Amino acid sequence: MKKDFYEVLGVQKGASADEIKKAYRHLAIKYHPDRNPGNKEAEEKFKEINEAYDVLSNPQKKQQYDAFGHEGMNGMGGAGAGGFGNMGDMGDIFGDIFGDIFGGGRAGRSSGGGAQRQYVKGADLRYDLDISMLDAMMGKEVSLDVTKRDTCQTCGGTGAKAGTSPKTCPQCKGRGQVRVSQGFFSFSQTCPKCHGEGQIIDNPCPTCRGTGTVRTNKTIKVKIPQGVNDGSTLRVSGAGDAGPKGAQPGDLYVVIHLKKQPGFVREGDDLHTEIRLTFAQAALGLEYDVPVLDGKVKVKIGSGTQPGTILRVREQGFPKLGRRGVRGDLYVKVNINVPKSLNSEQKKALFEFAKTMGEVPKDAVQKNDSFFKKFFS
Repeated sequence: MKKDFYEVLGVQKGASADEIKKAYRHLAIKYHPDRNPGNKEAEEKFKEINEAYDVLSNPQKKQQYDAFGHEGMNGMGGAGAGGFGNMGDMGDIFGDIFGDIFGGGRAGRSSGGGAQRQYVKGADLRYDLDISMLDAMMGKEVSLDVTKRDTCQTCGGTGAKAGTSPKTCPQCKGRGQVRVSQGFFSFSQTCPKCHGEGQIIDNPCPTCRGTGTVRTNKTIKVKIPQGVNDGSTLRVSGAGDAGPKGAQPGDLYVVIHLKKQPGFVREGDDLHTEIRLTFAQAALGLEYDVPVLDGKVKVKIGSGTQPGTILRVREQGFPKLGRRGVRGDLYVKVNINVPKSLNSEQKKALFEFAKTMGEVPKDAVQKNDSFFKKFFS
């Protein structure tokens, strides 16, 4: 007993034509004899899915099958009866299938219905650019010296010697694809004579040797946006290698690497730095000019600021990429300098201060000069 055709293709009964076609294509590639040489089970499965698709891809047959099942196919000329009623569609699908099986690309369609040549796009290029934190914060335009393939000026990219021109390929008639028949299937593949270009060059250009491109050095200007991150990639459209025979050029991808800046650490859009205050400054408080990448910014230090305190200065960090006028914050860590040596006057003043803070016992000085002397020796 035959399986239900919808079950064979793995689709629901209400599946659309596109869903049916997609399911069939997937199975046809999987079970095609060229992918399963000598596998009788795969061969039978391949015949089964072809029969199912022949019916379900034909609106008239599908309507008859939906109403009467397999009995309704008697006399309809289905695949099981020895024919394929939807050969145009089958040919299109198998052009795709054989392209996948053998690694070839399927030609596109021109407006007139004929196959189009498919030129390979020029190669994409990568450029690693080291920039300073300041340049990343401010943004700038840079000039890059790039070695790339460019259109040959001798032949204008045609690949043919001056005074000559490429000829239409006699085998594919300029389409770049030829039709091949295998059993009851017909499919397209790359023309073996012109290798898909649709043209033959009898007299190649001596400069580019028929490729239409030459290696050269180019200066390319790239704008670095404000706030760009380390590892960001900028795409310069069309700045890669030129495509052969006038095909579309590739792109240039610029990978950003930020140089380390002594005294600063970037975390996202925020900037971190440290300052060192004297004991008196931290105790009394002041307005302090904190160095930043592009100058200085005044930060208010409150009286009694403790070592390790982190002050947040809003919107003094990096610009947020793509958000004009919006910036991250600056975080300032406060360190306190402790003097390593003091003169007598400084020691006396500090000792008096220590007494007022209750750090020196009053009777310690009166009873034992050595306690006092050790501060001033």
